[in-house]
Amino acid sequence: MIAPRARDIGIPFPGTPGLHNAITDVPGVTVGHTTLIEGDGPLVVGKGPIRTGVTTILPRGKTYDPVFAGTAVLNGNGEMTGTQWIEESGFLDTPIAITNTHSVGVVRDAMLGWMVEHRLYDPPPSGAVWLLPVVAETYDGVLNDINGFHVRPEHVIAALESAASGLVAEGGVGGGTGMTCHGFKGGIGTSSRKVEDGGFTLGVLVQANHGARRDLTLAGVAVGQHITGSEREIHSLMVTEGTGSIIVIIATDAPLLPHQLKRLARRATIGIGRLGAYGANSSGDLFLAFSTANPGAARRSGNVPLEMLPNDQLDPFFRASVEATEEAIANALIAGRTMTGINGNTVYDLPHDQVREIMGRFGRLDEAEHLYSDKEDS
Repeated sequence: MIAPRARDIGIPFPGTPGLHNAITDVPGVTVGHTTLIEGDGPLVVGKGPIRTGVTTILPRGKTYDPVFAGTAVLNGNGEMTGTQWIEESGFLDTPIAITNTHSVGVVRDAMLGWMVEHRLYDPPPSGAVWLLPVVAETYDGVLNDINGFHVRPEHVIAALESAASGLVAEGGVGGGTGMTCHGFKGGIGTSSRKVEDGGFTLGVLVQANHGARRDLTLAGVAVGQHITGSEREIHSLMVTEGTGSIIVIIATDAPLLPHQLKRLARRATIGIGRLGAYGANSSGDLFLAFSTANPGAARRSGNVPLEMLPNDQLDPFFRASVEATEEAIANALIAGRTMTGINGNTVYDLPHDQVREIMGRFGRLDEAEHLYSDKEDS
C-alpha cells in the first residue's frame, strides 16, 4: 500500500503537481527500489540487523541516450560519484543510484557491469568503453549494520531492472530504508510541478537523512518545536542532532543546457531551508539536475541542433525546483514509519495527528487536501 503523503494530511503547498506528484511525471524517467530489512537485536557486524537498500533513477529508462545535467553542493560532507565528468562534459551518461555511505563502491561496480551487459553505451571510434556511474549516499549507520556491506550486486541489478514510471514508493524504502530526517523517520520522497509556460514538468526525488527536530518547519509552521514525545531512542553511537545528509535529484523535460541545470540544482538549497535545515558541518547536501529534452545531443559527429529556453524564462523552473524539493522532503517524513534497528536504536515516525493539530492551530491546515484516514495503514 502506498503510504500517505503530506497533502493527504492537509499540509498545504504552492504550485500544481503532475499526475503522480513524483519525479516520474517527467516523461521517460523511471525509479526502482531494493529494500533490505532483516534481523533484530544487538549489532553483529556482517550479520545485522540490516536496514538498508538502493534506489535507482533512469533518466530515459533502459535506453542509452545521455542527458544534459548540472550539479551543485550546499555542504560537501558526502559523495556523488561521476560528477567531475558531468561538470566537464555537461552530460549524465548513466543511471543514478542512491544508497548508504559504505555501499557506494559495490553499487557503482554493479551498475557498471549492468550497463556493459545491456550495451548501454556508445563506444568511440577507438572501441574503448568507459563509464563513470553516478552513485550518491547518505549514512544509515544509526539503524543499519553499515559495516556489514549488505548491499550486493544483485540488489543493485534488481533496482535497475524494476525501475518503472508511475507511483513511487516513499519513506523507508530503497536507499532511504534506514534514514532519519529532522529527528523522525525519513528516507525517500518525491514531488513534481507543472510549469505552465511551455507545458513542461519538473520532478524531484530526495533521500532525506538530515536536519534537527527543533528546526522542522512545515508550510511555515515550526512544528518541530511543538511536537511532544516520539523522541529517538539511541542506545549506541554518539548521534548529534542535525547531522546527516540529503541527496536531491531534479528532472525536467524542458530544454535546459548544463549551465542552466546547474542553476536549477542550486535552488534545491532553498527548498531544504524551507523545512529548517541549514547544511550542517557534517551534512552531505548534494544535488543533480538533468533534462530529458534534446535527445541525441551526445552523438559523436556532425553539428547537433539544440533547443534552449532563454535565461529570462527560467524563473518558473527555479520556483518549481524549490517547491518540489520542499514537498518531496515533507513526503519522505509523512511516509516514514517507526523503525528499530541495531542495538534497539529506534526512530519514530512523524506523528500525523500532532502535525494536523499544530497546523490547524496556526491556520495552516488545508482541509480541501485532506484525504487521510486516522487509521493506521496496513
